[in-house]
Amino acid sequence: MKSAVRTAAIAWLIAAVYYFYQYMLRSAPAVMMPQMSEAFGLSATAVAALVGLFYYGYSPFSLVAGAAMDRLGPRKVVPLGAAAVGIGALLFSTGQNELASIGRLLQGAGGVFALVGAIYIATKNFPASLAATLIGATQMFGMAGGSAGQFMVGPAISAGLAWNQFWFGMGIAGLLICVLLFVLLPPQAPPAQHGDGRKSMLGAFGTVFRNPQSLLCGMIAGLMFIPTTIFDMVWGVRYVQEAIGHDYTEAVMRSATVPFGWIIGCPLLGFVSDRLGRRKPVIIGAALVLLACLAWILHGPTDVFPPYVLGLVTGIASGAAMLPYSVIKEANPPEVSGTATGVINFINFTFSALLGPVFAALLRNAAGGAETMIREHYQSAFEPLLYGVGLAIILTFLLRETGPAVRPAPAANSKS
Repeated sequence: MKSAVRTAAIAWLIAAVYYFYQYMLRSAPAVMMPQMSEAFGLSATAVAALVGLFYYGYSPFSLVAGAAMDRLGPRKVVPLGAAAVGIGALLFSTGQNELASIGRLLQGAGGVFALVGAIYIATKNFPASLAATLIGATQMFGMAGGSAGQFMVGPAISAGLAWNQFWFGMGIAGLLICVLLFVLLPPQAPPAQHGDGRKSMLGAFGTVFRNPQSLLCGMIAGLMFIPTTIFDMVWGVRYVQEAIGHDYTEAVMRSATVPFGWIIGCPLLGFVSDRLGRRKPVIIGAALVLLACLAWILHGPTDVFPPYVLGLVTGIASGAAMLPYSVIKEANPPEVSGTATGVINFINFTFSALLGPVFAALLRNAAGGAETMIREHYQSAFEPLLYGVGLAIILTFLLRETGPAVRPAPAANSKS
């Protein structure tokens, strides 16, 4: 028994490290927007659209990853995802618009296997009472990568590292991670499949999508996620430079405090939720803090709080966006566990894929086409983020509580 738990822990840790890597690539463009704009010959908003192609790969392949995990198990699919990310980074490093676009799509399509794989391993091999804690710990690795993509990459770019050299090196690293995943992930027999495989897969999707709780989980997670995926990870550095007036190095440090806050918030809020045995109060409380922080970042005085505090608290609070990942698995049958994770990831990042270009257009229109923007432009463009978080709070009240405190004892002791 101890050996099985140890094997599962190692498998989860390897997948989580891969998630760290892909999140680093997801966030790194925020610290090299001027360099990429010059290299690709594109405006800042056009580069933001290019970078946002990540989510056009990530979102639909969430469904593929979830179904593949249920049918084949992590060892057969997670290494392929790492290979796709590595190849995507190599294509992105070419500096050619068409190849870079394909590369960014590949980074998203392959990157989703990291999160879905790590969550699948965690929830299939550990008690259900630890679900939110383990999912939060998984996201902690991802956001550590997101923070590293700014804290570490920003100073390296500032010190003279060429942007394309970074992407080439990360491409090679992705291929090495693929090999390590294939060698180190232990074999795991997938669940037995009955009947026609295609019908079984479609049936799993039908089960999850027909459940209104699944759709609510995806919408809540998506509305709480876009302040990070769109505002901070794409526009955060430029906002601090142009709207607040700090230099590049300080802007990188301040923007990176948001994903650093996730490193704290994801496991902490997951642990609090598991200890309370409830999900909804933690989501609502954290969302209220997130709403207040965003409102202050956009409209409040800039010299009231000590440096880095506001970004850090924003990141900690937005870590509650991972709790709907626990809820959707608890609200659906355990045999569609991977599919449920894929579905919430699909809904969640469809928000980022569709709204990224919308916010870029809003900012461009607010600035009247000017390349240099002021705070009022950002306020006008990103005001809808506040309404989105407010809507997430309202939707959470409609969510059915699924935490251990409201589940029957046998279900609370079983593995989900």
